Amino acid sequence: MVAPLLPQLRVSPGLRRQTPVFSEDLHSSLYFVNASVQEVVFASTTGTLVPCPAAGIPPVSLRWYLATGEEIYDVPGIRHVHPNGTLQIFPFPPSSFSTLIHDNTYYCTAENPSGKIRSQDVHIKAVLREPYTVRVEDQKTMRGNVAVFKCIIPSSVEAYITVVSWEKDTVSLISGRIPPPGVCVGPPSHRVCHTSGRASSCAFIAVEN
Repeated sequence: MVAPLLPQLRVSPGLRRQTPVFSEDLHSSLYFVNASVQEVVFASTTGTLVPCPAAGIPPVSLRWYLATGEEIYDVPGIRHVHPNGTLQIFPFPPSSFSTLIHDNTYYCTAENPSGKIRSQDVHIKAVLREPYTVRVEDQKTMRGNVAVFKCIIPSSVEAYITVVSWEKDTVSLISGRIPPPGVCVGPPSHRVCHTSGRASSCAFIAVEN
């Protein structure tokens, strides 16, 4: 998940300035209480909970909307807004993926007699947990030259996978000597790239005189 950022709240048509709002009644207020996030990325097998970080006196009414301004509704077993304003996206199988729910931009509002404030937009994106394979292609080079191997990762998961190490003839390379992520250079030998939790098949280099 992306690390929380301090709220960057902005004015929206029909809403008060999104800084603490105090009414003429000194016992009435409306404000955001902690950091919010700009993006939430979660695995389809785990689901996620996204709070609406607002509070006030008297108690506030919290609602969630799509970026288009449409108030969201509960979808049993898929999406639910709890009484405390927390938005929950439930775990789901790949066949139930919906862009409208699982890859969309949301925001929340808080309202009480002091006024109404709006959070920043939050992009919520689900990553499908499906089997994937990484590979390294065989290479050709002239004797005395350098060969470049690349760890090939499926585009559907590439943004969320990290190449953590390479092997040369079953010996791990020192991480500090690895070139740009996913790339390995070296003399004749075979190479294996390791991503988080998965290793590729072997690739060999053919040397031409």
